[in-house]
This record gives sequence, C-alpha cells and structure tokens, in this order.
Amino acid sequence: MYKPSKKFSFTLIFILLNTLVFAAKPKNQYVKISTNKGEVYLMLYNQTPKHRDNFLKLVKEGTLNQTLFHRVIKDFMIQGGDPASKTAKAGDVLGSGDLGYRVDAEFDSTLFHKRGVLAAARDNNPAKASSSCQFYIVQGKKYTDVELDQIEQYRLEGKKIPTYQREVYKTIGGTPFLDRNYTVFGEVVKGLEMLDAIAGVKVDGNNRPLEDIKMEVSLLKPREVKKLKLRDSKVKIQK
Repeated sequence: MYKPSKKFSFTLIFILLNTLVFAAKPKNQYVKISTNKGEVYLMLYNQTPKHRDNFLKLVKEGTLNQTLFHRVIKDFMIQGGDPASKTAKAGDVLGSGDLGYRVDAEFDSTLFHKRGVLAAARDNNPAKASSSCQFYIVQGKKYTDVELDQIEQYRLEGKKIPTYQREVYKTIGGTPFLDRNYTVFGEVVKGLEMLDAIAGVKVDGNNRPLEDIKMEVSLLKPREVKKLKLRDSKVKIQK
C-alpha cells in the first residue's frame, strides 16, 4: 500500500487550511463610521461595483475622516463627506465640495431607498452621476398605500413600486421618491441608533447641525466582520 511522505502530508494540510481561510472571507466589504453620536456598520453592495470601489478607495485613503455630517433632515436622511467641511467654520454653508470627478450612476431594481441604506449624493447633472465623496444614510419614514400611489404618479413618473418594496416602505420605512434617481450602494447592518441620534439633532436654516458631528471611517477586517457576526449577511434591515 502506498504511504504518503510526511512532507507531502504537511503540504496537503497547508493547502487545505489556506483553502478554508480564503473560503471563510466575507463576500461583501464592510465599513464602520464612528462619531460622537455612536457608530454604524455598513455592508457595501456588490451590485454597484463602481460605487463600492470608489467608497473603499476613499476609506483606505482616509479622505472621509474628519468630514462632517453637514446636512441633516429628520425623517429623511443624514448627509456627509464634503471635503470642505473639515475646515468649515460655524455657520458656513456646506454641500458643494467634491474631489473633481463623478461616479457613473448604477441603478439596480432590487436596491431601493429603505430605512438604513447608504446612497450617493449628486448634483442635477442629466446622467444622474454621483458625487465622488458625498453620501447619505436614509432614515425615512413609513408610508401608506395611498401615499405610495401618489409617489408613483407624481414623483416616479408612473413607474410602479414592486409589491415587496411597498411592504418594506409601509412597515420599515424609507424614502421611495428617491428610487431610480440616486444610486444606492450599501446598507446599515448594525448601529441604526447612531442614524437616529444624528437625525434628531438641532440644525440651522441650511439643515447643518449646530453641533459639529465629525466622522472617522474604517474598513473592517475579515476577523472583525466574523466577530460582529456580519459575515455574508443577508440582513433584514433593523426596524
């Protein structure tokens, strides 16, 4: 009978262990945003690779660190990422800062503006291309069927909201009138408390919080994702 050498056995074990390690890597990328109002964990969607990769680039380069959540509207969303906000003085109007390029729009019919999604801000360019760095997280509100019917007619130009998405908007909430107009590229998987805390702060006439809310954004390592039980999440967004 053939007996494998010890060297061959150790090589085989090494290959198997490496295969298991790589197989255990998360299928999605996750980032953490930390503020003085708490922290939130976000899963980036693979269905929007241009936005995913651009956001990961910004996170790795530290571009978003020390920027503010500069536009906050309760029951709607919190917006941040303007590079000009790093050195802004109290009362300065923010929201026009950018990095000199846009990201092509990526619309996917399965991705919509439910409560807790991460989406890209943009100006009024006809291609609906996204800002290179400004983003928002949806707080939203719950809608009735009548209200959703009106949004379909007047805000979505007659386009129908799929039945399962209507149920989400009625039970969990969101901002359905933004669908197909702004690119959704991720969602909160833990920490909606931070979103609600920021959405509830006092703001000035330009919806800028009276208290500066700075962020630090970091990429989670696979072991951190595993520890937080976020790996390969198919998360039902928190209510």
